[in-house]
Amino acid sequence: MSDVLALAGVSVVRGRTRLIEDIDWEVEEGQRWVILGPNGAGKTTLLEVASARMHPTKGVAGILDEVLGAVDVFELRPRIGLVSALLARQIPARENVRDVVVTASWGVTGRWRERYDDLDHDRADELLESMGVAHLGERTFGTLSEGERKRVQVARALMTDPELMLLDEPAAGLDLGGREDLVARLGDIAADLTAPALTMVTHHVEEIPPNFTDVLLLRGGRVVAQGPLELTLTEENLARTFDMDLELQRHGDRWSARART
Repeated sequence: MSDVLALAGVSVVRGRTRLIEDIDWEVEEGQRWVILGPNGAGKTTLLEVASARMHPTKGVAGILDEVLGAVDVFELRPRIGLVSALLARQIPARENVRDVVVTASWGVTGRWRERYDDLDHDRADELLESMGVAHLGERTFGTLSEGERKRVQVARALMTDPELMLLDEPAAGLDLGGREDLVARLGDIAADLTAPALTMVTHHVEEIPPNFTDVLLLRGGRVVAQGPLELTLTEENLARTFDMDLELQRHGDRWSARART
């Protein structure tokens, strides 16, 4: 397997604040990573580097056999599928849901004068169907529930058959039903051997989908632990990450955690 991501000594500094510091991390083809940590741990910053939307202050960030800072990011970004709150805010509320997905072909949000062929539209329809939102294709993005928006964003992220897919807190703001539906669908994507390498950011072990393989635990911008999920997601590592004595339980292919009483 070859590296999809290869970060060596990566730090991001803004003013006097170190958002992430000295991160060494590799993601290989076929791996499904979850980045876990509390608020302010640097999870989103790390994902912004991985998505070629932020350059490191220090260190080397290799993405899809390119080195950030020595490649045209506008050529690199279409190879990366992204689901994030920032990207969602860029989607016009009046945009047709089908167009929200198809415009990923050009790497834009908001359809303008670009042209798409029947294959593009067929691909968008298939992805909306796979995410259970094909019936919303003619609705506008602004009329959707939060759960529906998240599923549309996942469909958009897959539109270009990316080599890497990054999800920044995809279950944030969802009710229990919406979360469970999304987690199950992400688990199905993770199980697909043809799917891209996946990396998902979350605060909660309950949101880790089935079939994810590895975990990176962050606190204060630094790596606490990383490695195979079943070996690395331990009560000891979780306690160090969240600075709290936690009880970790496994329920089949899912996890839960709570403060130890």
